[in-house]
Amino acid sequence: MPTPARRRRAACLLLLGTGLLLSGCGLYPADSGSSGSADDGPLTLGFVNGGDSRFHTCLQRSVEIAAKNNFARLVTANSRQDAATELNNIEDMIAREVDAIILQTVDTDALERDIERAEEADIPVFLTSVGTDPDTILGAVVVDLEAVGRLDAQWVADDAAGRDVQVAVIAGAPGAASDLLTDGFTAALPANAEVVAEEPGMFDAGRAGEIAATMARAHPSLDYAFVANEQMAFAAREAFDAAGADRVRIVTVNGTDEALDALKDGRFSATVSNSAGNTGELAVRNTIALLRDRKAKKIDQTPIRLVTKGNADTAPLYCPADY
Repeated sequence: MPTPARRRRAACLLLLGTGLLLSGCGLYPADSGSSGSADDGPLTLGFVNGGDSRFHTCLQRSVEIAAKNNFARLVTANSRQDAATELNNIEDMIAREVDAIILQTVDTDALERDIERAEEADIPVFLTSVGTDPDTILGAVVVDLEAVGRLDAQWVADDAAGRDVQVAVIAGAPGAASDLLTDGFTAALPANAEVVAEEPGMFDAGRAGEIAATMARAHPSLDYAFVANEQMAFAAREAFDAAGADRVRIVTVNGTDEALDALKDGRFSATVSNSAGNTGELAVRNTIALLRDRKAKKIDQTPIRLVTKGNADTAPLYCPADY
């Protein structure tokens, strides 16, 4: 989707004159097919974040750094896990006449409405974490969330080794990434693993702890718990232990430094790394490239990897130290 003519910038003669092309950041090589169009001036990007979890804060920081490194202006907003707030944030970005909106949605069911609203204003949308019909968006950096869930389920299957086991699920916020994660996990569980409880933790540690305590009381034979992010998983671990359910093995998602430590000392059994830093950097880089008709993947992917105690020392960085 082209940048609207009413917002097109003139060529940035100062940057060209001093040799400070965007390729100087190592993001766009000189032979990338740039047409030298009038869209080569500074862009204004809007980033609508979905919440305040560790993933969201690291994602935003990486977007901020990548925008700065690419000479792009950035306007940010946070929907705080509320679909109505997300639409309001998109309308605010439209009013600010940003060149594109990078969106970490809180509700995949609301995406069509949000994208249509931006499209009416001729502002393209670039998605992070999840995708949709490619014809309706500028692009996306997606995490194969169902595959993330499958990796954790495979660990449970291998560890259970054919024994009949009970599994609990502490999901995130219904209607967005959490649904894909939990669906991938539950669908990949073997027949000998029964899901005996499932509740949304809303990516809130306090709520996850309360849910875990309730699950421990209701299911004293519980063997495993899948928790949709590591912040909730730490609270769940404390609650399980306090309830005398220290035998429950937790599998989770993200790959933060704190979680790697928890793998090493046995508090967690497995996690799946998907670097928020990589996602944010790719989102900004590809948004700018696609706006300027440069070479970039329309639908790119954040790498994922199952991490356990045995390979925790070689896990990818979730949030690079300089973030």
